[in-house]
Amino acid sequence: MKILFVSLGCDKNLVDSEEMLGLLGSRGYTFTDDEAEADVIIINTCCFINDAKEESVQAILEMAEYKKSGSCKALIVTGCMAQRYRQEILDEIEEVDMVLGTTAYDKIADAVEQVLSGKREVETEELSRLPQMETGRLVTTGGYYAYLKIAEGCDKHCTYCIIPKLRGSYRSVPMERLIAQAGELAAQGVKELILVAQETTLYGADLYGTKSLHLLLEALCRISGLRWIRILYCYPEEIYDELIETIAREPKICHYLDLPIQHASDAVLKRMGRQTTKADLMRIVKRLREAIPDIMLRTTLIAGFPGETKEQHEELMEFIDEMEFDRLGVFTYSQEEDTPAASMPDQIDEDTKLTWQEELMELQQEIAFDLAQDMVGRTVTAMVEGKVADEDAYVARTYGDAPNVDGLLFIHTDETLMSGDFAQVKITGAAEYDLIGEIVDESTE
Repeated sequence: MKILFVSLGCDKNLVDSEEMLGLLGSRGYTFTDDEAEADVIIINTCCFINDAKEESVQAILEMAEYKKSGSCKALIVTGCMAQRYRQEILDEIEEVDMVLGTTAYDKIADAVEQVLSGKREVETEELSRLPQMETGRLVTTGGYYAYLKIAEGCDKHCTYCIIPKLRGSYRSVPMERLIAQAGELAAQGVKELILVAQETTLYGADLYGTKSLHLLLEALCRISGLRWIRILYCYPEEIYDELIETIAREPKICHYLDLPIQHASDAVLKRMGRQTTKADLMRIVKRLREAIPDIMLRTTLIAGFPGETKEQHEELMEFIDEMEFDRLGVFTYSQEEDTPAASMPDQIDEDTKLTWQEELMELQQEIAFDLAQDMVGRTVTAMVEGKVADEDAYVARTYGDAPNVDGLLFIHTDETLMSGDFAQVKITGAAEYDLIGEIVDESTE
């Protein structure tokens, strides 16, 4: 039986997809990327914002056509949209055979067998459950980097966010399971491990009674084969001294943090249900830069939150101009049903949201270009990602660039490099968000 697997949404969802692929592979299923020849189609969905919801719906409808005309015998929907609209999906799209909720993905192989035997239903578990995977993951990121999901769910309850209702409360994965999984990934050739969760900074508080991310990092640094360890999704108010000290001390940990601040106006932050003020954010950024002078800071913002005024938008612009984040992304506010913000007064029109988003990104482009120019002349360690077609050039990333969200480094060389190689590169130029460089040490690692 051949399975086509479609994974949508964030990197945390991708980890779930890889877990499911590993489980299916252990049961003897094979995989295909040809919809027409798939016996089973599985779609791991996202619905964090409206665009993601629309993409998931479109993917389900497209795959449903192969249930009518192809060899597809089973269509299964998993992930966040499956959790949120589980009965509606089954009722309204007759081609869908089974819907698996966010905490039931470890039952995917059983679900395939049940559907093939004629069963059609919704399969969910309590949101307090942490799926138990007994088999290895099938890594889909190229083999030299992989994500490690260290926790599930979230307790923050920001007013714009549906995640706690889809993923449950914050549950840390036991440290021994994470260390074992990281060891398996390193043995398979993974050199960069990227820690993800809805919120990584709180890791261990529920299991061990205190924040323990620094202890997990120390254990991961001892795993042979890992070269880089990167941390994403750190809520700024949860940054603590031991974590900063560990990042500064351990050479394997990239001097890079993702701090999703969302806004800088105290009034907007309060309506968002965030637990920081502008003064807090400025203090945290200053503290990180003083302790780790070469740290790269990434953040994300929301433009057009309900009730946001032009003055508050301008306040955010001034804050970004002053803080000069190394990396920054901006989403327009998405009015999600069943969230407190959806029913707030003074919803912002789409044109204004898009205008504010564009203004923020134009400002960040200027900042990013200046920061990139400052890199010219420096020599950095870079990880090779692949070759540029028909050119003596390769695509790489520095410690300051997370895959798929940050910039790239283009290396011009006639030397043969392999994906996952590390090389010393002198930066010779910059173009908007990307860098240009040349090999300065002919040996690669």
